[in-house]
Amino acid sequence: MIASELLGHGISVQAVMSEPPRGATPMPVPFEVIDDVTSHDLTPHLLRAMAGVDAVIDASHGFDGSMTQRGAEVAAQLDVPFLSFARPPWDPGEHPLWCRAPDVARAMAFVGPEARVFSATGWASLPEYAGFPGACLMLRQTNPHGRKPPFDFVELVFGDPPFSVDSEVALFEQLRVDVLICRNLGGQPSRPKLEAAKRLNLRVILIDRPELPPGVNTVASLREVMAWLGLAEK
Repeated sequence: MIASELLGHGISVQAVMSEPPRGATPMPVPFEVIDDVTSHDLTPHLLRAMAGVDAVIDASHGFDGSMTQRGAEVAAQLDVPFLSFARPPWDPGEHPLWCRAPDVARAMAFVGPEARVFSATGWASLPEYAGFPGACLMLRQTNPHGRKPPFDFVELVFGDPPFSVDSEVALFEQLRVDVLICRNLGGQPSRPKLEAAKRLNLRVILIDRPELPPGVNTVASLREVMAWLGLAEK
């Protein structure tokens, strides 16, 4: 979205990503995939790759805090402005059965002993479920793989996005889901599972986003991104 808008203004854009783009529409600009942005060995590489840029816009996944942190560090070393784009989070107060938790481990306090839980928090979150008190944890995976979960109570549920509200309702009914745990990404693309949970009156636990680095300027819309760049949205 941001890249396409900038291209429409004749601005050169290059992207650094933590995983290859997915979906029907490929990334419209040149990109580089870096698997581990936490490695400090990457700093010289990123400095070279980003040399000559006029600004850095962080449009990474809302829970990819390492990408945001590293982008802000490199922008500071290059002495160029840095902006983080983040959709407004969903409001836990919009439904009486919704609540928030600072992280997955502390979300376990809201899970009952017989609960069948559907999780959309990603494979990397599995260690935080070590103290899972429920009956079954169904973890959504959008990329097929043969990895074995570290706990016997975990069942993998494979699905290919995008998901609709109706398909999520049907899936939750089929799996007899009681509780939905998901990351508070905000926005519409990830919203169908919440609407399905609302329709079925399920408990929802929203996991807080990682905190942004101190002093980072944040906007929540494409219009604000373009205004920060001194451009008008087309």
